[in-house]
Amino acid sequence: MSVLDWVRDPSHWTGDDGIPMRTLQHAQISLESVAIGAVIALPIGVALGHYGKFGNLAINISNAGRAVPSFGILIIAFQLFGLGDTPVVIALVALAIPPMVTNSYVGLTEVDKDVRDAARGMGYRELPQLMRIELPLAVPLVMAGIRTSAVQVIATATVAAFIGGGGLGRFIVDGYATQIYPAVAAGAVAVALLAVGTDFALGGLERILVPRGVRSERSRMAQRVTMFKAG
Repeated sequence: MSVLDWVRDPSHWTGDDGIPMRTLQHAQISLESVAIGAVIALPIGVALGHYGKFGNLAINISNAGRAVPSFGILIIAFQLFGLGDTPVVIALVALAIPPMVTNSYVGLTEVDKDVRDAARGMGYRELPQLMRIELPLAVPLVMAGIRTSAVQVIATATVAAFIGGGGLGRFIVDGYATQIYPAVAAGAVAVALLAVGTDFALGGLERILVPRGVRSERSRMAQRVTMFKAG
């Protein structure tokens, strides 16, 4: 049986074990993990970047978190919470936090000091300055962190299958166990497509959120770089 034959089989498109349901489970776990990670990471990174304090410490701690394997966190969480989505979400949240902390911090610190001074000169207080001036300018880097986290989480969410969870990882784990290798390949391709699709969707959201002036400046810079390379 080829991968295409396996995918075309109508029985793989219905029921709790079908491709649509497994994809929905995978997307739900990933979305929950990224959302929780964003709620934790973005305020920390934004606040540290805005005030410019303790940023290196936060980034070092964040980078240390990257060194901890998600599967190890999953096993520890499984011992504490047992079966279910909770151990998986804990492991994926830990994976999602570092890129968002780092990028949001860097994005805020990269805002031009002259822009900050001009905002203060116009009478902006701390919160309005952050929300109306600094964050819009930092959106490209902040969104880059979210996109990185989302792709990593989707790719790693397959570990849920190792503790009896759902998602597309079931096709990979069960396929290996039963030696149905077309299912393994189909599961891997589905995870890759979901990750790529999510990245494109977040890229579209980024283009909506980035102020028009920032987009224009980035386009002019890209054109100058292209002309320089061509010359």
